[in-house]
Amino acid sequence: MDNGGVSRQRQRKPRRNNNSNPLLDARAVHVARSALEELGDGEVGEHVGVVLTGQNVATHRFAADVPGYHGWEWNAVVACAVGSSHVTVNEVALMPAHEALQAPDWVPYEDRIRPGDLGPGDLMPPRPDDERLEPDGQRHRLSRRGLQDALHRWRTGEFGPNSEFAEKAQLNCRTCAFFLPAGEEIGENFGVCANEFSADGHLVHATYGCGAHSETPGGTVDPQPAAEAFDDEFPIEI
Repeated sequence: MDNGGVSRQRQRKPRRNNNSNPLLDARAVHVARSALEELGDGEVGEHVGVVLTGQNVATHRFAADVPGYHGWEWNAVVACAVGSSHVTVNEVALMPAHEALQAPDWVPYEDRIRPGDLGPGDLMPPRPDDERLEPDGQRHRLSRRGLQDALHRWRTGEFGPNSEFAEKAQLNCRTCAFFLPAGEEIGENFGVCANEFSADGHLVHATYGCGAHSETPGGTVDPQPAAEAFDDEFPIEI
């Protein structure tokens, strides 16, 4: 057919980017996040990755901040039919990540134990290099380091001079009859409380204090005047 010498170029359809995948784009991330947030079982954090698990299926992973589930993550499985861009959610779940499945670094027992862990019947022999002890013949005695560490704990602890009771007390233990000095080895700044209504049996600092001091003056609180009785059934006079 004669076209007058004018050649017509064949119209081509725009090529589809073979790298584009509706399961991996920003909209798929939004769909996955929305499905997880609808659960209402914990905060859905940042998007940490996506894995294609099939031709039309992908799993989006999100950071999770759920108490008791350290190292876990949110997973949302999304799908899309061939030739479609409509992404749907197949499944959502809280799953253990690599950190949660990996065993923690081994810590020796003597490094793991904490104050208060020792229970009745438990045995905890001292370390061979325990700096709190020093040899004394066939036995051990408390070293200067051990004593200094103990004094520091007691000074900064619950019955020390900076505790809440000590800060609010008007009188301190040094002048209290219930304060029994601990003796020369520990020093004059510590003693045992013998008041059953206070720190009974505990080692306290001399500048610790409480409201049950032996010299607490009486009658410091004025009794509230009694209110007059009111009879609401008494007839009203007009």
